[in-house]
Amino acid sequence: MLYAIISEDVKNSLERRMAARPDHLARLEKLRDEGRLILAGPHPAVDSETPGDAGFSGSLVVAEFDDQAAAQSWADADPYVIAGVYAKVTVKPFKKVLP
Repeated sequence: MLYAIISEDVKNSLERRMAARPDHLARLEKLRDEGRLILAGPHPAVDSETPGDAGFSGSLVVAEFDDQAAAQSWADADPYVIAGVYAKVTVKPFKKVLP
């Protein structure tokens, strides 16, 4: 089943985010290579694809996991969680309708 992992950054997370980004992306690339990743990306803190120093306010990952516990376990081990980038992470079942 698909799960949405919705994360909210702590204030001024950009420096921590950049430091943990290579490890964070490596985990997402593994999901992609396994054919389990639907989409992933950050929420810019301002209305721009390149927010610069404004940074990001959070992230969204939609991916396939065996169950919600597996999705939560994966989310809990995210390098951004470990680095203190995220203030809150919510894992919810997701039903893709379109496209």
